[in-house]
Amino acid sequence: MSYAFDGDCKKAVEYQQKVFDYQKEQKDFFAQGEVANEAARVCIDAGDLDTAYQWYKMGHDVGLQEPNIKPDRVDLWNFRWEHAQARIAARKGNKAEAEKHVAAAKAILDKGTNPNQMQFFPYLVGYVALYTGDPKTALTELQKSNQNDPFIQTLIGEAYEKLGDKEKATEFYKKASMTTAHNPAGAYAKRVTRKKV
Repeated sequence: MSYAFDGDCKKAVEYQQKVFDYQKEQKDFFAQGEVANEAARVCIDAGDLDTAYQWYKMGHDVGLQEPNIKPDRVDLWNFRWEHAQARIAARKGNKAEAEKHVAAAKAILDKGTNPNQMQFFPYLVGYVALYTGDPKTALTELQKSNQNDPFIQTLIGEAYEKLGDKEKATEFYKKASMTTAHNPAGAYAKRVTRKKV
């Protein structure tokens, strides 16, 4: 995870692969999927969208291999996969494709099998809006997300910056820069805010 703080997808994946392989030996398909998604998250945040896509797909596919998987777990992996594809499409500037995956993610959530995932939907809508040129909608949606998450704080700062409100952008960048989280969210926040505050 330390490589994520430098935006080094390649090195992060090198080490995540070892953990992924270990979980494979344990036949822990859920943990393998989680590890793959974490590697993908580092890569999407670093801008390596193709590697992110590969790892998100791998996480989805291996997660679904869990023996006797329950329907709610299937929905969880499918929601995460749609969420990831929407963000990748948004980063590539493909608004229509991103919105298609946002709608698919919402349809999965609407089944009600994973109510705790609902908190990640406004973040998705805000993220897609931010990267497809609608910072006003991005701000509105991101403000419905976890305000203690340094990643969300950073995205809110970016939305304010795109809206021309430097003072509010700096306020959120400063909040995000205080994180001590050693995870993809903390890594992104530290890397972006290093240049902003």
